[in-house]
Amino acid sequence: MAQSMRDIKRRIRSFENMRKITKAMKMVAAAKLRRAQEQAEAARPYADKLREVIINLAQGTNSKHPMLISRPVKKTGYLVITSDRGLAGGYNSNLLRMLTQTLNKRHKSKDEYVIFVIGRKGRDFLKKRNYPVIAERTGLPDSPVFSDVKEIAGQAVGYYAEEKFDELYIMYNQFVNPVVQRPVEKRLLPLESDDLQETSPGVKTFYEYEPSEEQVLAEILPRYAETLIFSALLDGKASEFAAKMTAMSSATDNATEMIADLTIQFNRARQAAITQEIAEIVGGAAAL
Repeated sequence: MAQSMRDIKRRIRSFENMRKITKAMKMVAAAKLRRAQEQAEAARPYADKLREVIINLAQGTNSKHPMLISRPVKKTGYLVITSDRGLAGGYNSNLLRMLTQTLNKRHKSKDEYVIFVIGRKGRDFLKKRNYPVIAERTGLPDSPVFSDVKEIAGQAVGYYAEEKFDELYIMYNQFVNPVVQRPVEKRLLPLESDDLQETSPGVKTFYEYEPSEEQVLAEILPRYAETLIFSALLDGKASEFAAKMTAMSSATDNATEMIADLTIQFNRARQAAITQEIAEIVGGAAAL
């Protein structure tokens, strides 16, 4: 019984140490989540202004830029945004499950698509199963800047412009609120007609372009697509920290419950040991 009590006390100390760690990780994730939300919100005005200029250009010219024209789909590109680390609940598993289900449903063979992946978790998952990963980016900081993903974003957009594939989808976890993060799939290229419509009525701004509207459009469209990728990355980072905060909160609550249960077990074991000792003393006295 004494050995059992020592084991219970050892387990209680172990869960108490674990609770301290998970509580600290929850607080760190909450702080990083606030910064990630602020960064995502700060990036939106630039994307909105780019979109406004592109709408003005697309409506004012008869440009046949490949990013604006749909073509027969022979091959598809996917850009998947995951995390480098785990301990984030279903953040990565839900997204990768959606990806594999989409690929199995939409394509008959792996020759019909290529994958660009951001994040070590996604890279390891896809390469282990021999998916056609042609570019990867890992080791991103907690507060990424555009230069961190410019290479892979430019590569994905450039491959589409070179017609190495005929459409490009982006998959990431959309941040809804600190409790809900939703895996989503969006078609990035070609830009859909709905993306190039005015969203709010009002006074229309007129621009003068130099050297020409067509040349400016050809220059700005790739940047707009890369900006959408970066915006999705920031949204994914906010979702990652929210998922980590939720997971660590659940782990802390579970550790607290385990400590309470083990404390009850310890008290019962101690009470049983005391009762047995009293019974032995009474029995010895009666024998004398």
